[in-house]
Amino acid sequence: MTTSMQTLLLLAGAITPVFGFCGGRTHLDTREEGFVPVSNFGYVAQGSPVLWHHLSPANSACAAGSNQSPIDMVNGVFTMATSNDVTVTLPDELPEGAVFENLGSTVEVVMEGKGAKLELDGEEYELMQFHFHHPSEHIDNGVSLPMEMHMVFQAGTQVAVVGVYIDLVDSAPSNATRLSRRNAPTAMLETIFASVGDIATPGTETTTAPFSMTELSETLATAEFQRYSGSLTTPPCSEGVNWSVSTKKLMMSRETFVKARDVIGLNSRYVQNTPGMANLLAMAKLE
Repeated sequence: MTTSMQTLLLLAGAITPVFGFCGGRTHLDTREEGFVPVSNFGYVAQGSPVLWHHLSPANSACAAGSNQSPIDMVNGVFTMATSNDVTVTLPDELPEGAVFENLGSTVEVVMEGKGAKLELDGEEYELMQFHFHHPSEHIDNGVSLPMEMHMVFQAGTQVAVVGVYIDLVDSAPSNATRLSRRNAPTAMLETIFASVGDIATPGTETTTAPFSMTELSETLATAEFQRYSGSLTTPPCSEGVNWSVSTKKLMMSRETFVKARDVIGLNSRYVQNTPGMANLLAMAKLE
């Protein structure tokens, strides 16, 4: 092993993993109330996804798992399901807003205890949080989208994630008709990210303005879902996660996207191998 490689691995090993990730606010994430953990894994250089398995022995699946996420959503790797099979129930309004956190690895809206549910395969899950990736982690038949929202649900020790792509549109004029507003920015996203500047520093939190989840509910109620069994997209890359990726997208204004991008930065894991096939890092390993 070269000296430069040894140095790189030592640096990676010195990074302490903190669970602010796709499993945040679930059984995988233990934290004190009011404490916002800052993730020390990253997406570039020594903290990047190719080195996550060196952060902790618990992260071995990141380099060895054969059902890792995200993936390229192409025919043959998923099964289609309707909203009758993937039933999401959300509160119409959050009149007091919600806690909005910067974990360093993502920004997250805390939903635990707010009554949002997922019914999947006869099991009822609770929505713990939803967070955002830039650009999208899953890619749609080879096409990357500007962002992706992950809605993380929990039932006991089981985790299910609903992924929703986010695309960009121009802001709708104030006199826009109802028809033209169909391609307008999603009001929930605009409201939430209006306060993203307040959590520009990792480890901080704020409370959003009141927002409605009705538009998101309507989108998911009329969507189909690409389902597969994958993993968390961040350490420890645990497998057995039930993924349902919506065929319908949310929209964000270009102005709001710039604000979100400047705080979130790059936080997407590279696309993994087809489910059931060898891990790409294992395939690339030099013998």
